[in-house]
Amino acid sequence: MMQRHRTPLYLFLLMVVFAVGCSSLRQASFNPQKKYAPGVLQQDYMLYRNILEESHPSLYWFTPKDSMDYYFDEGYAKLSDSMTELEFKNLLSYVTAKIRCGHTSVRYSKKYTHYLDTLHMPLFPLSFKVWRDSLVVTANLNRRDSILKRGTVVKGIDGFTARELVDSLSQFLSGDGNAMNGKYQAMSNRGVFGSLYRNIFALKDTFTVRYIDGNGAEQLITIPVSKPVPVVRDTANRATTTGPRPQPVQPPPGEKRMVMLNGVRNVQIDTTLSSAYMTVNTFNRGNRLRSFFRKSFKQIEKHHIKNLVVDVRGNGGGDAILYTLLTRYMIDKKFKVADSLYTIRRSSSYTRHIEYQPFYWLFTQFVTHKKKDGKYHFGYFERHYFKPKKKNHFNGDIYILIGGNSFSATTLFVKALKGQQNVKVIGEETGGGAYGNTAWLIPDVKLPHTGIRFRLPRFRLVMDADAVKEGRGIMPDIESAPDAEFIRKGIDPKIDLVRKMIFQKLMLSHQ
Repeated sequence: MMQRHRTPLYLFLLMVVFAVGCSSLRQASFNPQKKYAPGVLQQDYMLYRNILEESHPSLYWFTPKDSMDYYFDEGYAKLSDSMTELEFKNLLSYVTAKIRCGHTSVRYSKKYTHYLDTLHMPLFPLSFKVWRDSLVVTANLNRRDSILKRGTVVKGIDGFTARELVDSLSQFLSGDGNAMNGKYQAMSNRGVFGSLYRNIFALKDTFTVRYIDGNGAEQLITIPVSKPVPVVRDTANRATTTGPRPQPVQPPPGEKRMVMLNGVRNVQIDTTLSSAYMTVNTFNRGNRLRSFFRKSFKQIEKHHIKNLVVDVRGNGGGDAILYTLLTRYMIDKKFKVADSLYTIRRSSSYTRHIEYQPFYWLFTQFVTHKKKDGKYHFGYFERHYFKPKKKNHFNGDIYILIGGNSFSATTLFVKALKGQQNVKVIGEETGGGAYGNTAWLIPDVKLPHTGIRFRLPRFRLVMDADAVKEGRGIMPDIESAPDAEFIRKGIDPKIDLVRKMIFQKLMLSHQ
């Protein structure tokens, strides 16, 4: 039997100090302003292009090949001078957006990501609800600002009109087909507009904002950048912020887990209106969705609920099996996930650069079959019909709330139920395409010189082969979107509309 030796305490402490010191040195040695030579950038760029041309199944789905070749060539032509990682990422994001695939996007290198995570940098202070030609303030990091409050309409920043800003920033965002509402909603998510503005235009110490005041007149105001709260060290060498820091009350571990889960999915039952309000913000595994659906629909059945509101406005997608499970509790007929689901190749000439490529090759050997069209089809999901649930199936009126963040598997969920007699889809156009998407398995590709990564979806999914491929998201049956007044008052127009519809129906039933 082998004898195990113990490490002396002083050696252990020395190892810890050395490891921390090396980590700090690595962080300190990272230089975000490092310039990469044109030749190095060109090598990474050509690898990026070659992998997309070899393995992306929808590279020319919504952008013709001659146009895509033009954008690839345009990007390469800009590599005549040195660039920082941020500048190169911006260039790749611009070209990638031309593919019109919301699952294909560019990310920083891991070192740059770590640098951003540990950096206390100035921030663009405003968050907006974004439309094509207008911006409405939803949050302001400068809490003392009494002018640019929630609900204020902003017409321009630093000489750019709102429309010029939105059009410019959207050029660097990936989206499905021609579903622009997904990009507008992405910019509306807290912090995204500011991050894009910083990356594309760079932050200054102040900004000139053109806005509409309470009397409807245009005004100009200069606002400062939002600086991080200064951090000082006390005599015990513990990090503190200036001023008192309230200590948050930490719930027990089990309760903390439930709070997190309730933020992801929850259901509220209103017996006075015979209504249930279900929020599902993800179809990802690990959120106990199976038991949540089972228990929720059991409760809905127990209380004889006649109206079900399903809010998927914040649902970016996830596991296809979980979306089908929720669908089965509401749909009145059998349904398929897709008319076609395929990949264009199993192997790759760039295996060492593509994450999990050996696993992907093995996976496709078992689950795909090459057909006459030369594609490798995932036959199970093309053939298999999912049937409605019998136990606790909901047969009352259904209201599905959608928006620009409704994406990927969520679009499949809405598509399956839209048009059913007892279903009304309410809100704004989905960010996910109504015709199909490119997703399923999405490994990262790492470019060897800069370390920049991009997502490479491997399967193309077409929901309905007979539908018109116009490239839009799923359109609601009833349009409902916030305006400045709703935002100012903190009213959710979609929930407000649904409650009025349910209340009106209840009143009519009592007449």
